[in-house]
Amino acid sequence: MVITFLCDAMRINQCSCRLHGLNEPSPKNVSNIRSFLGLAGYYRRFVESFSLIAAHLTMFSKKNDPFKWTYDQQASFEKLKPESRKVYVVYRNASYTGLRCILMQDGKVVAYAASQLKKHECSYPTHDLELAVMVFALKI
Repeated sequence: MVITFLCDAMRINQCSCRLHGLNEPSPKNVSNIRSFLGLAGYYRRFVESFSLIAAHLTMFSKKNDPFKWTYDQQASFEKLKPESRKVYVVYRNASYTGLRCILMQDGKVVAYAASQLKKHECSYPTHDLELAVMVFALKI
C-alpha cells in the first residue's frame, strides 16, 4: 500500500483514498494484524509511546499462540489508526543557505528539520527551492 499526500500552499493532507485498509473495524487474523502493524509503523514517529501501544498487537506474532481479540487489543488498534481527517501544516523557509521546515498538527509541533543546500542546489531558482523544501518536509 502506498500512502500519498495532497499538498497546497501551506497544508499537507493524506489522501484518504489510500488509507482504506486502516479503516476496517478490527483485524480478523494474524496476517491482518501484521499488515496493519507494517503500515502503522510508517506513523511511528508521530505516535508517542508507539511501542508500548503496539505491544498488545505484537504479541500475536508468537508462534502457536491462539488468535484471541480482546478489549486491550482493540484499544491499541484504535489508538494506532491514523486520523486521516487531521491536517498537517508545514511552515517552511527556503533560502540560498538552506531549507528549514516545521511540521505541525493540531497546533502542536510534530517535527523540526533543517538542511544546508548542496553546492549545485545554490543555483536553483526560488520556486525550485520552495518545492525542494516541501519535498524535504514530506521526507521527515
